[in-house]
Amino acid sequence: MSTLRELKGRIGSAASSEKITGAMKMISSAKMHKAEQMLARVVPFRNQLQTIMGNLMSADAVYSSELTETREVQTVALVVTGSDDGLCGAYNINIFKKLLMRIKELRSGGNLKVIVYPVGKKMEKAVAKLNMSNVTVERTGVLSKATAEEVKQLTERLKNDFLSHKVDLVEVVSMQFISAGKQLLRSLQLLPVSADAFGELPANSNRLYIFEPDANTIYNALLPLYVISMMQEVFLQNAASEQAARVMAMQSANDNAQKLLESLKLEYNKLRQQGITTELLDILGGQVEK
Repeated sequence: MSTLRELKGRIGSAASSEKITGAMKMISSAKMHKAEQMLARVVPFRNQLQTIMGNLMSADAVYSSELTETREVQTVALVVTGSDDGLCGAYNINIFKKLLMRIKELRSGGNLKVIVYPVGKKMEKAVAKLNMSNVTVERTGVLSKATAEEVKQLTERLKNDFLSHKVDLVEVVSMQFISAGKQLLRSLQLLPVSADAFGELPANSNRLYIFEPDANTIYNALLPLYVISMMQEVFLQNAASEQAARVMAMQSANDNAQKLLESLKLEYNKLRQQGITTELLDILGGQVEK
């Protein structure tokens, strides 16, 4: 049976935990909103590139780019994004499970070779334990909090691997940020760039453009920018989703700390009342004996 001193110490610990988780929730919420704001600035840029590329492809011109080359897939590169820090619930576990599912799907149609490129400290540790035939891991050294230049360098590395025929398909396994309470796991094709990614223009849109220089030159200049913008958006989606998961994890931890605190206080009060009652009975018993 716990003593009053032990219960008092446990109450103090629970109260401290409640304050810490509450503070961490507020910090994660602020970081999530910051990531949302950055995402809101990147998405219009990528959308504008999509619109320009769509207009280009609707024109009567011949286009060619190695980044859109579709070939027989023998080697697949899977970029998987995670977090650098913990305390974000099952965030990294769910992404890792999605990675395993995607590897299984890719290899179901044949014995393909898969190269995994992890992003984030937690994901690097997770994929290091992969022990599957024809699945290799190549370290990127890129953190989830990567700068724009680091994201660009990683994209260039993947692009060079694709152009050199080291890989035939590049996909990104990540979390898509929908809202603070909703994030979706997804597998996004990065290379080769599919024409379907640019969507269809409205039937009544004005397609009469004069391209200077020629349309194919503009096409090949914009396509690499589009690939980089997609990767930047993936990183920002990952950052916002990570903080959203951390907010939910801290909220759950805070709720548990509150319940524990209430339970300990109730137990403390019961034990204290029991002690007072026992002392009163002892006093009354002593007076009766006199």
